[in-house]
Amino acid sequence: MTDRILITDLRFFAFHGLLPEEEALGQRFRIDLACEVDLREAGRTDEMSKSVHYGQLIAAVERVVTGRRFRLIEALAEAIAAEIFSSFARVEAVAVTVTKPEAPVQIATGTVAISIERRRALG
Repeated sequence: MTDRILITDLRFFAFHGLLPEEEALGQRFRIDLACEVDLREAGRTDEMSKSVHYGQLIAAVERVVTGRRFRLIEALAEAIAAEIFSSFARVEAVAVTVTKPEAPVQIATGTVAISIERRRALG
């Protein structure tokens, strides 16, 4: 399938990270999603019930990012994927990218990010 709902550059302030100052001070995180959904029927009928509401997807991501603390952004991405599968039956696969623009690493410029792709388990 090649149908996707793309949501990019969601920005949240949260307290994820290994270092004590990350837990105390917090920082910005950016989230990008690509949700694989069969959109043919939604396109033919113009009915929201045949798609996935992107506002609800964004709210689900926000619940995970701001509702729990993670030491690793890998764990944050896994939790986002799990929440999407739990909340949206129409989503068949999801790619989640978590970017940490202000990661505490000694580089002149750049960002740190991870990206995962997960497919709904059958059965």
